[in-house]
Amino acid sequence: MNDHSKIAPDARGQLIGTVEIKKIGNSSGIILSKDVLARMNVTVGDKLYATLTPDGGFRLTPYDPDFEKAMEIARRGMKRYHNALAELAK
Repeated sequence: MNDHSKIAPDARGQLIGTVEIKKIGNSSGIILSKDVLARMNVTVGDKLYATLTPDGGFRLTPYDPDFEKAMEIARRGMKRYHNALAELAK
């Protein structure tokens, strides 16, 4: 394993593990350790979302920014039309 496969700590965080890139068929995949999966609270089959960071890197997270945006719009609509939705629920 070379030095490029390790996650280096930075001023914002701490080292929590390393990742390994492996060939999977015609694609490549990142192998995450059990410890990293546990810290992220994800299991095999869950989706992770890659977002770009201002410093040119990227962040993997189980948080879906598009879903959160849609939920915020839904919350505003439910608040605005609370009375109408309550009547429809009867």
